[in-house]
Amino acid sequence: MELLSFMYSGKLSTTSPTLLLDVLMAADKFEVVSCMHHCTQLLRSLPMTTESALLYLDLPVSVSMASAVQPLTDAAKDYLANSYKDITKKLRKVLTCNDLDHELASKLVTEALFFKAEALCRQRAFSADESSHKRFMERAYKYRPLKVVEFDRPHPQCIVYLDLKREECAKLFPSGRVYSQAFHLGGQGFFLSAHCNLDQQSLFHCFGLFLGMQEKGSISFTVDYEFAARTKPSGEFVSKYKGYYTFTGGKAVGYRNLFATPWTSFMAEDSLYFINDTLHLRAELTIKQSQSPSLQ
Repeated sequence: MELLSFMYSGKLSTTSPTLLLDVLMAADKFEVVSCMHHCTQLLRSLPMTTESALLYLDLPVSVSMASAVQPLTDAAKDYLANSYKDITKKLRKVLTCNDLDHELASKLVTEALFFKAEALCRQRAFSADESSHKRFMERAYKYRPLKVVEFDRPHPQCIVYLDLKREECAKLFPSGRVYSQAFHLGGQGFFLSAHCNLDQQSLFHCFGLFLGMQEKGSISFTVDYEFAARTKPSGEFVSKYKGYYTFTGGKAVGYRNLFATPWTSFMAEDSLYFINDTLHLRAELTIKQSQSPSLQ
């Protein structure tokens, strides 16, 4: 009925993704190309989910006129690429490993990605499930996980949160370092690294925080950045260091003594920076200058 209605009025009354897909399939069967294009436009305007994106990817093999749904499948690819842009190298290795059955490897990697996309409460529920806890239990991270909030306007910007437990910081002494997972801004990969440094002037150890650029590319741009940490007694974030830096691939910038205090004071029981034995760090990055080609 919806297809007939469109053929007479040029309009559809439904906005349900499921019903729109049904209309699209019917329009393909009866070769009503204009209706297929209209359904594609409506579906692209609706919020996309992982499940709907996967359905849209199957459309080219389900319809006879694949070109009519190409904009929708392209949008689905972009959505999935952005949702899972941080797929780890190890998961890629699992997918390409010849020692594992490809179908099994794909299933396990997909489960892992869906798990990462779930809310924290759902992750904990999966981890507590006796039938799946061995697959979904939290591993010891080589690269510390981050929480990232991204903004596009008025400038490309992201706010990155990194939490380190007191025992993790203690293991950094006397010259250790720990790296965060990668995050992206302006199409480039960045990471945070926390260090135990030896202050060259005062000759005492101290806590340092650095921001590094991951890829070695031909892009150079200036980033305004600010490091902050939660402090007692308020528990609010307090700015500790800010500046700007023109990044090229592989470069890093930061502050060797972020808290302007010796390591012993930083790690002390009455330290201002450990709240419930956790150090809460925040880095705010903003690109305010346009990117320009670099000859490096």
